[in-house]
Amino acid sequence: MKLIVAITGASGVSLGLKFISLLPKDISVYTVISNSAKKALEFEQNIPMPSNENILYYDDSSIEACISSGSFQTDAMIILPCSMNTLAKCSVGISDTLITRAFSVMLKEKRQIILAPREMPFNTIHLENMTKLSSMGVTIAPPMLGYYSKQQSLEDMENFIIGKWFDTLKIKHNLYKRWE
Repeated sequence: MKLIVAITGASGVSLGLKFISLLPKDISVYTVISNSAKKALEFEQNIPMPSNENILYYDDSSIEACISSGSFQTDAMIILPCSMNTLAKCSVGISDTLITRAFSVMLKEKRQIILAPREMPFNTIHLENMTKLSSMGVTIAPPMLGYYSKQQSLEDMENFIIGKWFDTLKIKHNLYKRWE
């Protein structure tokens, strides 16, 4: 599997990095971290970037990168966390960064896209943008807990959320206790 992981400047950047670190090593990961996400990370935990031979990093200004072309075959894209700014740009087709360009390519190629908006509460504009994108086939999957797996710690909660995203991408895992 070839997966694009974009991390934008919303709270929860560390969750995006943990998502990448938990991906199986047989998945090729094309990662873009926006400048705003880098700033958010400084305010949150300032954890290191995951590094494995299956993970490639691109600068958000590198619109010439391979993932900006539809002829480069990727299977899916996830933007997590997805800032409301990025969500709005995606909903109206603005492609001024590598993240929004890759999104536009994935949309036109009808490939799987997941957006994990990280804002609360949502205002009407946010909801309209999400509805518009959902009607185009984009999966809207904010980081929300399901309490049936009886999380006992922040790590358990994060693993549940990441596990739900893995489920959506059909990536096998054992990150949380499933409903019985």
